[in-house]
Amino acid sequence: MEKSLNIEGEEEEEEEKEKLGTFEDPSQSLPVKSNLKGDWLNFFLLILLYTIQGLPLGLAIALPIIFQSKKMVTYKEQAFFSLVAWPYSVKILWAPIIDSLYIQWIGRRKSWLISVQYLMGAFLYYTATNIDEWLPESEIPNLKKLVFTFGVISFLAATQDIVVDGWALTMLKKNNVGHASTCNGTGVALGVLIGTIFPVLLTSADFCNKYLRTTDSREGIITIKGFLYFWSITIILITTLSGIFKREKDNRLEEGHVKINVLQSYQLLWKIFKLPNVRVLAIALLTMKIGFSATDSVSNLKLIDAGISKDDIMIITISMYIVKMIVPLIVSKYTSSTKPMSAYMKLMPIRLLWSIPYVVLIYYTPILIKSNGVVNVPTYYYLILVFICIVHEILAFTMYLFTLGFFSRICDKRFGGTYMTMLSTIASFGWVLSNTLALRMIDVLSFSKCSNNDSNNCSTIQLKNTCKLNNGDCISIVNGYYIEVVVCMIIGFVWYFSYKKTIKNLQTKSASNWQLDLS
Repeated sequence: MEKSLNIEGEEEEEEEKEKLGTFEDPSQSLPVKSNLKGDWLNFFLLILLYTIQGLPLGLAIALPIIFQSKKMVTYKEQAFFSLVAWPYSVKILWAPIIDSLYIQWIGRRKSWLISVQYLMGAFLYYTATNIDEWLPESEIPNLKKLVFTFGVISFLAATQDIVVDGWALTMLKKNNVGHASTCNGTGVALGVLIGTIFPVLLTSADFCNKYLRTTDSREGIITIKGFLYFWSITIILITTLSGIFKREKDNRLEEGHVKINVLQSYQLLWKIFKLPNVRVLAIALLTMKIGFSATDSVSNLKLIDAGISKDDIMIITISMYIVKMIVPLIVSKYTSSTKPMSAYMKLMPIRLLWSIPYVVLIYYTPILIKSNGVVNVPTYYYLILVFICIVHEILAFTMYLFTLGFFSRICDKRFGGTYMTMLSTIASFGWVLSNTLALRMIDVLSFSKCSNNDSNNCSTIQLKNTCKLNNGDCISIVNGYYIEVVVCMIIGFVWYFSYKKTIKNLQTKSASNWQLDLS
């Protein structure tokens, strides 16, 4: 009788494990079903904080488009400016400090959030004061100062990311933690949208005269300086209100709370990295974006080179970020599920193959939009371009959200800031490195010559200007973009077939396989 009861108990336990999904130990698993009742205010606060984080990312996207439209920088110089995004890729270096040093009565996360966002507001104000000098209307921009300035702002935004990622794991209820990726995706997308639409479109006299005015003017509705001034003050105001009205839970009351110092925090980071599953995941995260790098980082710039205006590119980019704000809400049930990476791997081949429509469209763009040397973009061209962009962005952003959802589920909540930051940093470093190399290699793989001077290879802005002054045109012999897309696609498929089983197996591991044993 006792034996039959044991058997029945084991069967019930197995059924419970199946209900919980991939995690083997129910006591260590997150509940599958989420319910935001009582968590809505936290949900929207996280979206607001992530929006502030997305603003510098939007500026980092907007400025290269402005540079390219002025035709005063090379792809090598564009690669140099892409360094402003690197703080997101090395933030793990100071994440343990954020996790271990704080003022207890203010709060573990609020201590850093308030100081970092005040600094971000102050530095944006400083940048606004000097932006007209560093980014003149008709002269070569001061790239060194712009890279330094926006690099510091990105450093502050990356630090804020560490804080908010860690706070999200405890601010939301345990069964709602999967929605942290929804807050991240929606908020960052909104911030990027604001950081791109205003500096590019609303500062453009052509765009404002065409769509927003009845009487033409030589200037846009706003200036970049005014935009930066506004957001510097807004961020300071939001930070003040958050500091006064939002209380943080006492971290000492958290389940399994462990107090560690800075040295122990770095040792902890090393212990996390030494976990066998984490090392396997790290290698995958570093290499999984190579297949998309050429399409993601170069395509819009090539469209501008082909004759599409920066205003048109920006309008399309804006529509994509509206899509990005909606997508997290649609796929939230998948990002908060137990198998987000299975969905990621299903989408990967589709996204790799979607590079082909981009290549074909860019190749035929000059033929489709120019008549007797005059640019006249037909409506059907915009419809094709928007369709290609929407599918691409939905695929890319959905896959990004799946990785965030996976990170949220496997992180040891006791050290959430350090753990989440390490995983997101590794993923970000793989993305940034791939994109920087993709931009840098375009000039290396491309070969041109001046139509009336074979010794002029048009490899720099000065050589291109010299060719123009002599009534010549720079003719492309080999376009490195097409070569690069093919190479990246091949690498992407090799990665897919090499890691397909590995990635799916990682999400079947129990929570104990991702947690640290400090005994």
